[in-house]
Amino acid sequence: MITPEEWVRQNFLLYLAEVLHYPVSLIAVEKKIAIGDISKRFDIVVYTNLGKPCMLVECKEMNVQLTENVLQQILRYNINLQAKFLVVTNGSYCAAFKNDGGQLKPIEHLPGFIE
Repeated sequence: MITPEEWVRQNFLLYLAEVLHYPVSLIAVEKKIAIGDISKRFDIVVYTNLGKPCMLVECKEMNVQLTENVLQQILRYNINLQAKFLVVTNGSYCAAFKNDGGQLKPIEHLPGFIE
């Protein structure tokens, strides 16, 4: 049985591949990351053709509000990854940001894949 968070993740992966045209070969799901001495798993990371993280996505189930704590979680994950775009979603709402020189700027649309 699919969990509510997994449903959100699978739908966002479909959006990345089918709508934004990111190659699935450049997308990692639930990969471990070390944050200090703690090991965590991120939901989705999209890489560039050169293997550099360009987008980090944190998925929550639909009944979970996208609070400051959720944003802080993705920011902690991004300390090591340094992705340019950060996304938090619960399936019914999505907030996206561009990491511009260490400052987060809200963006209206995620960029499509550019080779």
